[in-house]
Amino acid sequence: MVGILNVPNLITIGRILVCPAIFALALASSVEARMLAFVLFVVAGLSDLWDGYLARKHGWITDVGKLLDPLADKLLLLSTFIPFYLISHRGGEEWLIPWWGMLPMGVMIVILGRELLVTLFRYWVARRGVVIPAGASGKYKAFMQNLFSGGLLLWYPLQEVARVQGLSGFLYRSWMLVHSTWIGLTLLIALILTIYSMIDYIWSYRSLMGVGD
Repeated sequence: MVGILNVPNLITIGRILVCPAIFALALASSVEARMLAFVLFVVAGLSDLWDGYLARKHGWITDVGKLLDPLADKLLLLSTFIPFYLISHRGGEEWLIPWWGMLPMGVMIVILGRELLVTLFRYWVARRGVVIPAGASGKYKAFMQNLFSGGLLLWYPLQEVARVQGLSGFLYRSWMLVHSTWIGLTLLIALILTIYSMIDYIWSYRSLMGVGD
């Protein structure tokens, strides 16, 4: 019997515990704090790959892990998207998100609303003895969301450093173009995958929802 507190589950719990720190550091005013938020986010994102790999390799897959892993993904999402919304609405041009400006409320509703509905449904069916693991479309969606979040977490402190240093040369403009395109495009793709994964989720588990019976 696989123990509940195995290595993959402990890694997942660690990812959950670091989310409040990322949230607070992302909203901090210092460059150092925002860079630390980026580093912690990258570590948390990589831990998601590591715990899944260990669980599959050593047969440490548990029902608890199937519930904790998507929960950790959603908390990591909240720890960045809520600060991004607050930061982008501060009023200064330096806080705007490339391609998007202020993070639209509609985007927040679609992305966070999907996570809320899926989470509530997952725990509702779990109480009835059915454990739903994270699906492939949800993982792709989370991956793109993480690429966006990591890019934007790094964007803000680097922008501040560039402003203080007075950077304006070719390399700076090239970086601005690549980095801003990365942020804008990954959010667009993440939004599309969020909608797709929700449709895929409803279709895959329509029998549990009583749809199409």
